[in-house]
Amino acid sequence: MKETLILVDRAIKERKQIHHVVINAGKVVAMQTDPLLKDSVVSSDLINADGQSIVWAVRFLGHKIPERVTGIDLFQNLLHLSFEKGYQCYFFGAREEIVKKVVDIVSTNFSPKIIAGYRNGYYADDEEPKIASIIAESGANILFVAISSPKKEQFLAKYRNILNPVSFIMGVGGSFDVVSGQIKRAPLWMQRIGLEWLYRVKQEPRRMWKRYLIGNIKFVLLVLNSKLLSCFSRIHH
Repeated sequence: MKETLILVDRAIKERKQIHHVVINAGKVVAMQTDPLLKDSVVSSDLINADGQSIVWAVRFLGHKIPERVTGIDLFQNLLHLSFEKGYQCYFFGAREEIVKKVVDIVSTNFSPKIIAGYRNGYYADDEEPKIASIIAESGANILFVAISSPKKEQFLAKYRNILNPVSFIMGVGGSFDVVSGQIKRAPLWMQRIGLEWLYRVKQEPRRMWKRYLIGNIKFVLLVLNSKLLSCFSRIHH
């Protein structure tokens, strides 16, 4: 987390742009069949392990990873950074009532001065160029995007050049829903042992159970397959 915040702060000061992404088990599985999503993740400037399953898998495969950096925690830390340094944030995505509530809460908890603007995530394709221009001209140093994949990746890839004035671009997943109170975050003990997904299933069983059950099984199989390939490779050499 500390390293990530230092990189973001430096990018804003040097007026450089960082495209950021977090990965979890579900996203890794989706990347196997979605070339655009895979390309957007691999080509990102900064990647954090959002899911505890990623941390475990990476270590199981013999690599080092410092810690889990969740999207919601990074989002909150960036709000603190913006307040301390006088940076401005643009909030893009979710339903109108959700994003507006997030902006109201951030304004109250921090300051209205860190709000560069906001826009809900529902729009027609022909509105995209105008939306990108509004964000670019807002004076935002940080752009938080709460739009689902692959629409988010398509938008950011298509308007990367227009969004050039924005130093840090981050997909925030369900962070707006958590901040607005629409969804409750799992207790800390569940986060620490990697059961945050189970808490989500409990809150939205109809929508989430199949996604997580099948997704988690596929992820475990991918990790085991990678481990076996690595072992066979070492034996071969």
